[in-house]
Amino acid sequence: MASGAIFSSLRRRRSPSLEAFLAPVDLSDVALVKTLVSVVNELVSCFSNRVLYFQRKNSRSLIRKVEVFQILLEYLSDSSVFLPPTAVLCLKELYLVLYRSKILLDYCVQSSKLWLLLQNHSISGHFHDLNQEISTLLDVFPTKDVQLSIDVREQIELLQKQLRRAKLFIDKKDDALRIRFFSFLDEFESGKIPDSDELNCFFVEKLQIFDARSCRTEIEALEEQIVNHEGDVEPTISVLNGLVAVTRYCRFLLFGFEEDELHLKNGSQKKIKNRLITKAIAETFLTVPKDFCCPISLDLMCDPVIISTGQTYDRSLISRWVEEGHTTCPKTGQMLGHNRLVPNRALKNLIMQWCIAHGVPLEPLEVMDVMAESFTSACPTKAAFEANGATTALLIQQLANGSQAGQTVAAREIRLLAKTGKQNRALIAEAGAIPYLRNLLLSPNHVTQENSVTALLNLSIFDKNKSRIMDEEGCLRSIVDVLRFGHTTEARENAAATLFSLSAVHDYKKRIAEKMGAVEALAGLLQEGTPRGKKDAVTALFNLSTHTENCVRMIEAGALTALVGALGNEGVAEEAAGALALIVRQPVGVKAVVKDEGTIAGLMRMMRCGTARGKENAVAALLELCRSGGAAATERVVKAPALAGLLQTLLFTGTKRARRKAASLARVFQRCEYASLHYVGFGVGYAFANNSAPTRDTSFTGDVSVPMSISVPVL
Repeated sequence: MASGAIFSSLRRRRSPSLEAFLAPVDLSDVALVKTLVSVVNELVSCFSNRVLYFQRKNSRSLIRKVEVFQILLEYLSDSSVFLPPTAVLCLKELYLVLYRSKILLDYCVQSSKLWLLLQNHSISGHFHDLNQEISTLLDVFPTKDVQLSIDVREQIELLQKQLRRAKLFIDKKDDALRIRFFSFLDEFESGKIPDSDELNCFFVEKLQIFDARSCRTEIEALEEQIVNHEGDVEPTISVLNGLVAVTRYCRFLLFGFEEDELHLKNGSQKKIKNRLITKAIAETFLTVPKDFCCPISLDLMCDPVIISTGQTYDRSLISRWVEEGHTTCPKTGQMLGHNRLVPNRALKNLIMQWCIAHGVPLEPLEVMDVMAESFTSACPTKAAFEANGATTALLIQQLANGSQAGQTVAAREIRLLAKTGKQNRALIAEAGAIPYLRNLLLSPNHVTQENSVTALLNLSIFDKNKSRIMDEEGCLRSIVDVLRFGHTTEARENAAATLFSLSAVHDYKKRIAEKMGAVEALAGLLQEGTPRGKKDAVTALFNLSTHTENCVRMIEAGALTALVGALGNEGVAEEAAGALALIVRQPVGVKAVVKDEGTIAGLMRMMRCGTARGKENAVAALLELCRSGGAAATERVVKAPALAGLLQTLLFTGTKRARRKAASLARVFQRCEYASLHYVGFGVGYAFANNSAPTRDTSFTGDVSVPMSISVPVL
């Protein structure tokens, strides 16, 4: 741990300017004194009788100093004495010192006990800094030039003497507790589980954390510090992760799993409120400016950042993308030069202004979920891993034998724990959580169902867990049932995302499609779901369409109709076109597409107005339709209005793959008598395309381009 002196130097380097605190008031002469009297009275009234759990002596000492200034300022206000310029400058500096004192005392009151304990040296250094600044201020203050009463002058002089002797004070008892907290981390690091009586003594007797809710508050406070962590502040993120893991273990070891009815009731009300907010945002989704939405989730960005390719993403989503081992840009496919994330402050300000103007809440709907995303930014320590392992054992024991309320809590905690990296995902599955989560999928409690299906989703991201889930008897059937009949929108969407994750394995695609109602439910979600639900559904359908034996099943289940309809939705059009390009490879797929008059029109619309990748997939689908559908299908494509112009545009402005597909489609037209009659001179525009032999490219990656950068959401 860094010393108090180091923290002090760091703080001075980051000290805010005077303008950051001054209110827009006239701070001269009488107005200055009256303003200071108001400020100092508020500060004393708020904190003089407040007893802090930590930093008691430092805070009390600071309040006593402020009370001396209260006496001085009240005297100046009542007597209306003349203030020389030096005195006015000192009082302006005092204005800043008082506000800094208020901020520090507020911080000590509002922060969690564990965080105050961890920052014991740093916060003590803050109090010492204020003492030094007050001492300097009094040394400069022209006491002799200001007509003060004898008693006021004596108190000022006494305070000066005390400040000159003041030293950095760190409470030894508090520091001993801080060291004890770290000793628990050391025990886990060495592979030992701390004694439960010692943990009880520390958390209950010393910190007076008496129940599960208070302990959860402490955990959330530490997690918030991880999110807001600055690089030069100790402890490091990896150490904080370990301390969070230790505290989470103690939360269940000491206080169990039951939560009082009021807390559960409030949680349910909060959940309902969040769903209402989600619905409100979904209803206005199409009105959100495209540039304000993350290319991965299509949701409004809360914290936009720029990656090495120049593309902007929401921080939590692109961080998860990189953590999962990807080395390319999700949108462009370019290799990442580095993993640094640069805040896009200009865009964030625009998003905030737009949200204020339209009454849209910018904060994430599930604060816990967003905070947990940042855990992956640091490599897990052995202590954190061991503590999480001990916690997992308690959670699974509760899933197996606990009450309904206890099982709900355990499922939620496994869901959150499975967000924090592949080590924890492997650990949870190896400990045997999957069978118990499967049993909760059809729970009548909607919260239990949401947490269990989302926990399986998070676990499925780890490749080895995919086989564990698929091999668990009845698990796939239950996931499909949640997709079809889930109690909430979130549960159904997360079930679809789970199927997408599982279908990444080729051997599982047919098994998923053959489950009764799976494809129908995905098609329904694509047509009627929220923007996020549609994204989950279309990616799952695309994965299923890559297995040739699923084509008939998908057409019979109405997936083709849903995919054609999705061509008009910018958020899912790229994947829909990619899936259609695969379906039309099969004769039955071609036959169905030719019957649907809207398919070709939708693909043409994408070629005209879609994204670069969407245009690429649209022309690939049309080319495949001509190749597999024979003369009838080719004639339908050729008759499409303005196709020649669109192909010419793609040849000059499209991506490399789009240009290649456009050239191949032009050669198909040249071989058609109909094309030669109606597109006079068309071949001239494509003359350069004939330099290559008219061979059919049958490679999967050549014919269909779908942004497989789509990441399975961790929720």
